[in-house]
Amino acid sequence: MSQSPSSSPSQYTWAGRFSEPMSDLVKRYTASVDFDKRMWRQDIRGSLAHARMLAKQSIISAEDLADIQRGMAQIVGEIEAGSFEWSLDLEDVHLNIEKRLTTLVGDAGKRLHTGRSRNDQVATDIRLYLRDSIDDILVLLGQFQSNLLDLAEREAATPMPGFTHLQVAQPITFGHHLMAWFEMTRRDAERFADVRKRTNRLPLGAAALAGTTYPIDREFVAAELGFDGVCENSLDAVSDRDFAIEFCAASALLMMHFSRMSEELVLWMNPRFGFVKIADRFCTGSSIMPQKKNPDVPELARGKTGRVYGHLTSLLTLMKGQPLAYNKDNQEDKEPLFDAVDTVTDTLRIYAEMISGITARPDNMRDALRQGFATATDLADYLTRKGLPFRDAHEAVGLAVRRAEELGVDLPQLSLDELQQFSSLVGEDIFTVLTVEGSLASRNHIGGTAPDQVRAAIVRARARL
Repeated sequence: MSQSPSSSPSQYTWAGRFSEPMSDLVKRYTASVDFDKRMWRQDIRGSLAHARMLAKQSIISAEDLADIQRGMAQIVGEIEAGSFEWSLDLEDVHLNIEKRLTTLVGDAGKRLHTGRSRNDQVATDIRLYLRDSIDDILVLLGQFQSNLLDLAEREAATPMPGFTHLQVAQPITFGHHLMAWFEMTRRDAERFADVRKRTNRLPLGAAALAGTTYPIDREFVAAELGFDGVCENSLDAVSDRDFAIEFCAASALLMMHFSRMSEELVLWMNPRFGFVKIADRFCTGSSIMPQKKNPDVPELARGKTGRVYGHLTSLLTLMKGQPLAYNKDNQEDKEPLFDAVDTVTDTLRIYAEMISGITARPDNMRDALRQGFATATDLADYLTRKGLPFRDAHEAVGLAVRRAEELGVDLPQLSLDELQQFSSLVGEDIFTVLTVEGSLASRNHIGGTAPDQVRAAIVRARARL
């Protein structure tokens, strides 16, 4: 039975070994071009560096290099213009570009693949793509942090309750709370920078798994592409996906941090707290309740965190049973990785804008401080400084809190006589200690919530940025 040109095995680069065409079902099942075509820039960049090396090593001619460069320039133009025809028959981004190049420049395009395999080619493309993505993420993370510092600076002295167990614990400032978010994201930035170091190694030259017989110069290609060095074992080079797993782990931690921030924003926006307003452009209404203003962005960020956790688990599971070297399983690395990149990038982009649209409501924050005996620890510290053992001071203050609760007042509203019933060490200076401002000012050390320390922390943070 004759075969139509579209189904002939000869259209595939590996078709010489096969006597019948790939079935349409298998073609659809194994193709990756629908999602890996996003790496076209990296694929072309890697191919051009490989071609320059081949010409430098006299493996291909200068004329071939010129043809390859001319053809690739045309392909870039076609893809950017949206006129490039992506074919499912050609499986992936690599073969689509190679086929078009061969159509444009003939034999020079066929010589491009000399000394490499799709195994080391795709490993190189993924590393280039991820390196570019990490660079973008670090820029966006820096923008978020910069806007966060602006808000923290404005609110460096705004009192609010600090919580443990979601119960009022001690007075802090809103700026100090925001600087805790900064510290979380500073660790995230360090992790992404660290992942970038291990991502930035060149696998190209490992070929299928054992290296190549051609006199290639891997260090030249690494320098051309901005890699810090080469992967030093060809088996590991084509099969390693640790860098993708590390990226998803760093992404999961970042999303966990943003989920915690989101949870606080959702709580603080609730009228029962009323600590902040989020700009309307980041909220939605209700289809039935006209009074509603829903914090959809924080809620979605909280939800998307589980999505990134899933991608991390997916990649770990993908790799756990694979023998060396490359296996087709690894085609499944891209969709989780790409979606993790997209989710983190989108979250950072919108949060960098949203943080600038947050307005504090200091009166509500101060009202909450009056409801939770927030300066009780300050009273205990005061008695301890007067010579009372801390455990005894703790007990005395507990009794004072119980009395204030019975009267329906806060500790500073108890009279001097009432306070002295719990300890004779209480003097007239106690009311300075029991004020919110006094409590804040007393924690004047690095890492403390005193407004001066918060401002100093912001200065240090800006210097790091």
